Amino acid sequence: MKFQTMAATSPFKIDVRYEYNLLSGDLAGICYMPNDFKDLIEQPKQKKSDRAELAKKNGHHSVFDHEYITIYLEDVPKMFAMLLNNEKVYATSEKSARYTKMQSDSLEYDLYTKWQKIFIKLISKKYPNHPYFTPKKIEKLALENARYFLSVYTPTSFAYTTSYRQLSYIYSCLKNLQNSKSDLLLNLIPTSIEFCDYLEKNHLIDKTIASFAENREFSLIAKKEREEYFGDVYSTSYYGSFAQFAQAQRHRSLNYEIKELNFNSFYIPKIIKNMPDLKQEWITDMIKVSSAIPQGKIIKIYERGTPENFILKLNERLCSQAQLEICQQTEQTLLKYINNTTDEQIKNMLSKYSKGARCKNGFNCPSPCGYSDGINLQREI
Repeated sequence: MKFQTMAATSPFKIDVRYEYNLLSGDLAGICYMPNDFKDLIEQPKQKKSDRAELAKKNGHHSVFDHEYITIYLEDVPKMFAMLLNNEKVYATSEKSARYTKMQSDSLEYDLYTKWQKIFIKLISKKYPNHPYFTPKKIEKLALENARYFLSVYTPTSFAYTTSYRQLSYIYSCLKNLQNSKSDLLLNLIPTSIEFCDYLEKNHLIDKTIASFAENREFSLIAKKEREEYFGDVYSTSYYGSFAQFAQAQRHRSLNYEIKELNFNSFYIPKIIKNMPDLKQEWITDMIKVSSAIPQGKIIKIYERGTPENFILKLNERLCSQAQLEICQQTEQTLLKYINNTTDEQIKNMLSKYSKGARCKNGFNCPSPCGYSDGINLQREI
């Protein structure tokens, strides 16, 4: 037994199309190599390149999934990140509106700043001298809730990694974005054009590979209603904000789609739901920025997957540290799954996660919060 590293992500610029052609040419030869891999490596470069071109033209693109590209996208609309983050397979590291203060020159930003101050006062008053609610924690929670006012087109920055093949397919889908029936996506056309130009100029995509995705569409927008089902796989839908959806997308083993509603509805933070004056002020302010599509706007979210992968979501979201909205929704989906599945094995597998936060369900937390309302999933912030 022996091992050999063939390629690795590198920060040094290379001629991607040339290097990837040669590597894919090597890998494409594995299926029918008469001897061993060493013979393929020693073949003339032209033979490798020809084999790669043949694989492209025949649609045998899996050999181009071995090579990965990482791109840093700076100051692009948050909605563009959501668009890319719904396609698989990828990795993403995005500037967080939960941990950093976002910047914008708009009414949304003014309201974002206003409500950040309101939430700091509310949380500080509700939890005075609580060891969990440090000044830093309070500020983070205030940012997390105030960001519901920011538009889905607010600039964000993120690193995005995917395979050479997938990036070529994404390029093709972006080229067809003008055919979308969704205004959410049509508003991304200027960003799409600029990004595609970057990919072309830096030789990061292959147009032959991309041509095989000409009839593909992005998976973000739901094409139809989906029936609910809870068995050895599950399908469910619920209403939540764009902010919650962006959090849910991080569970890449699950599949997500969204559908816009034909009326305005907005997420209301739990901490102000029983405060009539503040609740009304929140709604009034949301209406002021409704045309900018704030991240607090409610949409319909479709979620599909397996119970095993849903458990991975439970182990992350049933926690005091998780965004409250997605924490509550994950618990609701869990209870719905338990109450509607006829598979006793799955029911038993999921039931042990219904005792509260993940630390009550056998998860060994490295940083116990000591926040009882959070542990019992009764928190308001």
